[in-house]
Amino acid sequence: MWDLGSAAFNAVVTTFVFSVFLTADGNFTDKHTASSKLSIGLTIAGIFIALLAPITGQRADRRGKGTLLLGLNTFAVVACMVGMFWVYPESSLGKMNALYLGIFLLGLGNVFFEFASVNYNAMLGRISTSKNMGTISGIGWGSGYMGGIVLLGLLLFMFLGSEPHAFGVTSTNSMTIRASILVSAIWFGLSALPVLFTIRGRKYESAEADESHHESIIDSYKMLWKTVKDLYHAAPQTVLFLASSALFRDGLAGVFIYGAIIASTVFGFENSDIMIFAIAANVIAGVATYAFGFIEDRIGPKRVILIALGSMIFCGLVVFFLHSRGPIIFWTFGLALTAFVGPAQSASRSFLGRMIPEGREGEVFGLYATTGRAVSFLAPAMYAVFLSLGSLFTGQQDGSEYWGILGIILILLAGLALLIPVKPERAHLNHQA
Repeated sequence: MWDLGSAAFNAVVTTFVFSVFLTADGNFTDKHTASSKLSIGLTIAGIFIALLAPITGQRADRRGKGTLLLGLNTFAVVACMVGMFWVYPESSLGKMNALYLGIFLLGLGNVFFEFASVNYNAMLGRISTSKNMGTISGIGWGSGYMGGIVLLGLLLFMFLGSEPHAFGVTSTNSMTIRASILVSAIWFGLSALPVLFTIRGRKYESAEADESHHESIIDSYKMLWKTVKDLYHAAPQTVLFLASSALFRDGLAGVFIYGAIIASTVFGFENSDIMIFAIAANVIAGVATYAFGFIEDRIGPKRVILIALGSMIFCGLVVFFLHSRGPIIFWTFGLALTAFVGPAQSASRSFLGRMIPEGREGEVFGLYATTGRAVSFLAPAMYAVFLSLGSLFTGQQDGSEYWGILGIILILLAGLALLIPVKPERAHLNHQA
């Protein structure tokens, strides 16, 4: 249910509706300027995540407050989504200030969403075994896509399709977009409730002795550094996987963030086109993620990730080189690419989950988030860099937005290169690390 609800943020806010609304040509400014400013804002958010995510999981888990922190961070995301209701070009703030507010709320929402994901991922080992972890992880990711289908379809019917709209809403003052985000916030909040009342936090065995000790930020970072050193000596293959996944997961995040933006700015998709594409993409991704979850328990998570990354890189290159042939290229290879995003994410989570002994989930998944978000600025930064390179090589800003695709592909390629030498059979952690 949490995964299903998270589609409200992943699909509606970061991918198909709000980010497109912010960067659409003429809404707040020209599309090139808006895309660049959004990339800078998300880069800054990624730096904050990299600095703070390392300690949130381990601090919460040591005190048995993982579920509490999951709830607090989830509803902080919901609050950011509610705040987006006041982001529209006709706002009294003025167009550019409204754009900056939207970028700020989107970036802040990403920060809280990542913190919530640390606590959420740490629950995987409590509800699965090494024999079915791939299947259960796949069910989670697949449910997220199914939630995206239902929610996007609902929003298309209520507000984003043709008039008349539900509740008498009109497009005046961008109310259809604003109402969609508000409904999405309610969707996420309600969907998050079951897990908060079902799965309790769990302390480390040593947590009782530390109960009266006040843990400062410095103490937390010292513990983090000790964990990193222990991992390096006890399980270097795990460290190599963490480095690899840090890169390719950031590339996967870039696909989510910039996919709809590329559809709009490069291929001229209208809002209704984007919504139909989003629903089709979620159907394909959901089915593929469910299927690869079962396959993973048979062939292993590394092979699933290799297949997924290689396929995505191929599809992305086709979109780049054949973009001039029009929307049919994005409909074909963009949809094909989405089939592999979920399997890569799900397999990455279960790969690590299989290696973690009971009692260290929050600690290691906190490090998983750390390594991932330590480079979380790369996708928006590389997207912005390649936008600039595109302008330089083509001699124009408008019409060069497709160059941003190469920035995302480069990150995926780097992650793939680091993953190839990883030996899963030697990536197991021990209890005493």
